[in-house]
Amino acid sequence: MSRKTLLRTGPLRREAAGPYGPLAAYGGDGLVLPAGFTGRVVARSGRKVAGLTWHAAPDGGACFPDGAGWIYVSNSELPLLGGASALRFAPDGTIADAYRILSGTDLNCAGGATPWHTWLSCELGHRGRVFECDPYGARAARPRLAMGRFRHEAAACDPDRQVVYLTEGEPDGCFYRFVPGDWGDLTEGRLEVLCVSGGWRPVPSPAALLKAARHQVEDARRFDGAEGCHYAGGVCYFTTKGDHGLWAYDAQTSTLERLCGGVRAVTAAPSGDLYVTRDTMGVDVITPDRAIAPFLRLEGHAGAELAGPAFSPDGSRLYFSSRRGPAGEPGDGHTFEVTGPFRP
Repeated sequence: MSRKTLLRTGPLRREAAGPYGPLAAYGGDGLVLPAGFTGRVVARSGRKVAGLTWHAAPDGGACFPDGAGWIYVSNSELPLLGGASALRFAPDGTIADAYRILSGTDLNCAGGATPWHTWLSCELGHRGRVFECDPYGARAARPRLAMGRFRHEAAACDPDRQVVYLTEGEPDGCFYRFVPGDWGDLTEGRLEVLCVSGGWRPVPSPAALLKAARHQVEDARRFDGAEGCHYAGGVCYFTTKGDHGLWAYDAQTSTLERLCGGVRAVTAAPSGDLYVTRDTMGVDVITPDRAIAPFLRLEGHAGAELAGPAFSPDGSRLYFSSRRGPAGEPGDGHTFEVTGPFRP
C-alpha cells in the first residue's frame, strides 16, 4: 500500500527528467534507463524458465511476498488457452521456480491482487469471469461469478471501503465495484455501477444472459474500453483503451478526473509514485506533486504493448511485459525486471 498519493488538485506537469534524472544508461535487453538502474528479461514466451514454458501474450501482473523472496504472476491473453503463470524469486533475485496457477480460461487480460494475497485473473471474452487464484500454487483457482459476467479487464481492491473496483473492455463499458458480503470472501456480494450522477447503483442481474450488465442501469457512466486499474491512497486509477486515457476516481470525495492520455497500464510504488506504461514504448513516472517524466524506454520492440507493471513487495524491483515482442511477432512476449534505487 502506498503511503502517499497524487495531490488531489491541479494539472499534471510534464518534465524532461524525473526524480532519477534523464534516461542515460543502457540497461540491457533493449531497456534505456536512468543512471544506477539495470534490467533483464526474466521470461520469454515459448521458452523455458525454471522448467516451465512461459506463456504467450503476457498481460496483467502483480507481486506477492514469499518469505524472504517474492512471486510475480502474469496473465495470458490467449483465447481458450489463457490462464496465468507465476515466477518465484529467491531472496537474492534468482528464479527458484515457475508454475501455472490458472489454465483453460479465455483471454485473461489484466486483474488485481487482493490484501489476502490472492490474484484476481479477469477474462476479457464475452461473458468473461473473474477467477481467484493462489499465487503460491497450493490451491486451485475458483470463479467468482457474483462479480458479474462481462468483458472483464482489471480489478483493484479498496481495503478502506472493502470493495473491489472492476473495469469493462467495451466501447460503451462501465466502471463497477463489487461489495462482498464478508471482506476477504468474494463468493457472494453486490455488484454496483458508477452512474453519471457520481453515485453507485446495484446491477440487478450481474450474470444475466439476455441483458448485459452495462445495459441494466439507465444512467450508468460510459467509458471507451476501460482497461487496467490500481488502487492507492484513497484513489482508484484506471485506463481507457479507446482514448488511452488515465483516470482517477477519488473514493473519498466520489469525484472522477481524467489525468492525461497516451497510457495503457498503471501501478504504484510504495513511495506513492505512479508508473504508467505509454503508447510510445516507455514507462513514465508520475510523482505525488503531479510531475510526469520518462522513467524508461524500450527499444527494438516496435508494435508491442507494455503491460502488467508491478513492484516487488519491498519496492526495489519493477516488473512488466512487452506483448508481441520485437518486430511485432504474433503472440510473442518478454517479461522484464528493472532494479535500482527506487524512492522509498
